[in-house]
Amino acid sequence: MNSIEIQTVFESEGQPDQQQIQCWVDAALDDYNQDTEIVVRIVDEQESAQLNEQYRHKPGPTNILSFPVDVPEGIELDLLGDLVICAPVLEKEAKEQQKLLMHHWAHIVVHGVLHLLGYDHLDETEAELMENKEIAILNKLNINNPYIEVQDK
Repeated sequence: MNSIEIQTVFESEGQPDQQQIQCWVDAALDDYNQDTEIVVRIVDEQESAQLNEQYRHKPGPTNILSFPVDVPEGIELDLLGDLVICAPVLEKEAKEQQKLLMHHWAHIVVHGVLHLLGYDHLDETEAELMENKEIAILNKLNINNPYIEVQDK
């Protein structure tokens, strides 16, 4: 069983509830055959920027940060890691990219969980593998490919 703990530090209209986030986490973990716990922290731009600078040495806020747990051998712990999601950045991106806000939330949660599982996008091969996995998971949730550009009409 997958359990999540939601820490809401920043609230805004249109944020998903725990049940929605749980659904997206479960979809991303569908092929993962272990019980897991994930902490999802929803933050403002200030906290996101601080963590992004501290851990990635990059300025400014970002949509999501993933912190996988490195469990020492011999320790029983179901915690997969933490996801820190910046709600204002997600809202801004959804508008700019002309995406439904809930679909963008779903994509970012799935993206973050895949990072916790060890997926990455540091090179082209890894990025393609991760993107294809995201697309397949989102497709099962009836959400379109998030990497297709919206065409001007």
